Amino acid sequence: MTATRDDVQKVLAGITDPVSGGPLNASGAVKALNVDGSTVRFVLEIPPSRAADYEAVKTEAEAGIRALDGIETVSVVLTAHATPAAPPDLKPQRASQPQGPQKIPGVDRIIAIASGKGGVGKSTVTANLACALAAEGRRVGLLDADVYGPSQPRMLGVSGRPASPDGKTILPLRNYGVTMMSIGLMTNEDQAVVWRGPMLMGALQQMMTQVQWGALDVLLVDLPPGTGDVQMTLAQKAQVDGAIIVSTPQDIALLDARKGIDMFNQLHVPILGMIENMSTHICTNCGHEEHVFGHGGVAAEAAKLGVPLLAEVPLHLSIRKAADSGAPIVVSDPDSAQATAFRDVARALIADGRA
Repeated sequence: MTATRDDVQKVLAGITDPVSGGPLNASGAVKALNVDGSTVRFVLEIPPSRAADYEAVKTEAEAGIRALDGIETVSVVLTAHATPAAPPDLKPQRASQPQGPQKIPGVDRIIAIASGKGGVGKSTVTANLACALAAEGRRVGLLDADVYGPSQPRMLGVSGRPASPDGKTILPLRNYGVTMMSIGLMTNEDQAVVWRGPMLMGALQQMMTQVQWGALDVLLVDLPPGTGDVQMTLAQKAQVDGAIIVSTPQDIALLDARKGIDMFNQLHVPILGMIENMSTHICTNCGHEEHVFGHGGVAAEAAKLGVPLLAEVPLHLSIRKAADSGAPIVVSDPDSAQATAFRDVARALIADGRA
């Protein structure tokens, strides 16, 4: 009989946390615990100064869990980020007078990740692509510009509020090698952001120009769906090097994706390629391949536009589970076929000098 989540928790309860001195599973260090059949994955969120101590904890946890009945694979990821004490004062502001697109200090390239409609997995693609680029050695930032529906804090397993030492400069948070800023870090998870356009544009400008991004090879911007204020503000205020369009193969999604492409053409932002998400589903029981949303629509659209089809990402439960648990599939199961799709995109962008 395969071990359960409770069995794993019992193992963790028998391990002493180096910081609290109590059981590891009660210390708050264990994040994104996922027990999926014979595979167990979780993240240990640790103080950066205690990395050596937690390496021993990681080894002990892996050995204890692997000894459970039916467990074949144990993946424990160590990650560390500080939880600052003083939150910045990021208030809705009216946008300043228009200026030409500006470089963000320290940021080499900016890539917008966009979709014509919601629900196509754009944020999941962005989080995994950011982690994949970081795994390839790039210095990566992620700006969650989906102000009304910020999901990157959950997907990247980031909590706490960014600090502001001088009340003006904002210090972003970091996880899995990705420096991240999101309006979701400034609000409660269930709190709605009720802002009109000018307030939204002012907040976006603050997150672009007042965040201390440091030296980045690439900043990915997770845009909201549609062709509205955020997209226009980004293109008008920052030098965007290109956009990647995410769509499912179905005709309805492609109709809206075409509008997004046309918007970037009007804003003089080059299209770097398209990603077909939820491309195909393979039944975990019988292996039957099924095209739930159709197939090939994005490839045909990319060929029509003369831009690359960067990836066909499958519809797979593990991608969804990983995103919900705060450890993207590229981090939690980097050798899986699902993670490989994202890593191939990252390598292609690097090879082309785009990231």
